[in-house]
Amino acid sequence: MDFLTNYLDTTFSAVPAYEAFIRILSATLLGGVIGFERERQEKPAGLRTHILVSVAACLFVILGQELAALEYGNGEDVKRVDPLRMIEAVTAGVAFLAAGLIFTANGRVQNVTTGTSLWLAGAVGLGCGAGQMALAAMATAVVVCVLWILRLVEKYMGTH
Repeated sequence: MDFLTNYLDTTFSAVPAYEAFIRILSATLLGGVIGFERERQEKPAGLRTHILVSVAACLFVILGQELAALEYGNGEDVKRVDPLRMIEAVTAGVAFLAAGLIFTANGRVQNVTTGTSLWLAGAVGLGCGAGQMALAAMATAVVVCVLWILRLVEKYMGTH
């Protein structure tokens, strides 16, 4: 056990191992909340997919922070680290994945909300990876409320 503790203490430089674990666990739980709502509605992307997207986005941010902390060159080289590039890459990747869920059948566009919830699960994962678990939790709560309340409104209006 001491070997593992020592290894983890020296392996992580920017984000301590316990903090990385908390961030990944938070991304898992919050992505799971969104995915559970989609799963209950029997949508094509549910619990597992939302969790995986959220955890992947979280991991990309943590890896970006770790790479930014590495020493490059002989000190004269300028290290160019732009956290927005990581966010853009994750956003584009998840948007590509989510777009694959959206299709047209019988003249109707379907799965837009599920595609959007996947995109949001990526944003929640980015927030967790950046250490902003409270912000990610607030966004998750708002999204689940919107999905739930608006479904009730749509049923009441007869548009669902």
